[in-house]
Amino acid sequence: MGEVDGPELAPTAFDELFRAQAGSTLLLELWSRAWGEDYPHEVEPFSPCSWSLLSSLVDALRLPPGATLVDLGCGRGGPGLWLARAMNARLVGIDWSAAAVELAEGRAPGWLPNGRYEMRTGTFTETGLPDGAADAVVSVDALALAPDPAAALAEVRRITAPGGRVAFTASEAAGGDPADRVWATLLNESGLALESAAELAGTTDALRRLYDLTGTHAAELREDLGATPTDHLLREAELVGPELESLTWIVYVARRSV
Repeated sequence: MGEVDGPELAPTAFDELFRAQAGSTLLLELWSRAWGEDYPHEVEPFSPCSWSLLSSLVDALRLPPGATLVDLGCGRGGPGLWLARAMNARLVGIDWSAAAVELAEGRAPGWLPNGRYEMRTGTFTETGLPDGAADAVVSVDALALAPDPAAALAEVRRITAPGGRVAFTASEAAGGDPADRVWATLLNESGLALESAAELAGTTDALRRLYDLTGTHAAELREDLGATPTDHLLREAELVGPELESLTWIVYVARRSV
């Protein structure tokens, strides 16, 4: 996540993690407790996604009915499916985990009619989409995982139609002007004009609660998720938890002008 990453995982490891998360009522309960009333239960996100964020993304993307929304790093599909339904858009979800794509495909019919969604495997730099295919691109706490952020943004710009918007969340060092931070600079260098960079309030406190809950319920999580997924969650808490005071989560919105 952002400047402080959790342990690196290969696609196959993500497969195991996504499948374990999909069947865990305990993990869902812990995320819900961490975020409280701002947790969007219907979406079931296992990332810093809240009602506040979803609302701000609808306002930022301003999609007309029938537009194409690409969710890059879609995971199990929740945020992208919610946004596409809310804006009457067509959704293309992309993830490098085959299990995530399979799970998103399974959820999609409960959100969107046939013909209004496509889930496919791809990477941040090789989406497989044609030039200008997206009227908007969204990525909730995923784009920051790209091994080469500049190359990922170049791909995002390529698939975004002129005039289309890009919105994503990422962690950055706290303090200073959000418009002067790392991702703002990368966006401008990629040819995507930064429109706004706003702090996602409450994320740091929610993650602190989540990491505390993960440690408290580690034994139960091992029984529920299995050893490897639980070890990953505990390792993330160990790495990111001590850095939370120095981090803030930013919602970036940019536009492709030409």
